[in-house]
Amino acid sequence: MMTTILLMACITFFTRYLFLHHQLPFKVGPKMQQFLSFSAPAVLTAIWVPIVFVTDEGVNLDWQNPYLSAAVAAIIVAYKTHNIYYTTLVGMGLFLILN
Repeated sequence: MMTTILLMACITFFTRYLFLHHQLPFKVGPKMQQFLSFSAPAVLTAIWVPIVFVTDEGVNLDWQNPYLSAAVAAIIVAYKTHNIYYTTLVGMGLFLILN
């Protein structure tokens, strides 16, 4: 078990090291940079969509779903203010009030 953890830590470190160490002769081309620019939104979407829409019973699109209501409010605040702090406070605050 410990060997597996150490090997995974080494793999994670060295894959990051290739991109972060400036003296290595490895450059990412413009097409790869454009391709990698989609990874963060894809990963974040894969995280939040099941949290907001899926419950034990299945897909929940009811407005009484506190996750959905808070997400809609956060989207509106983010669109209007472009401020991550207001967006986070409104989303979390509304979720805590509704939950």
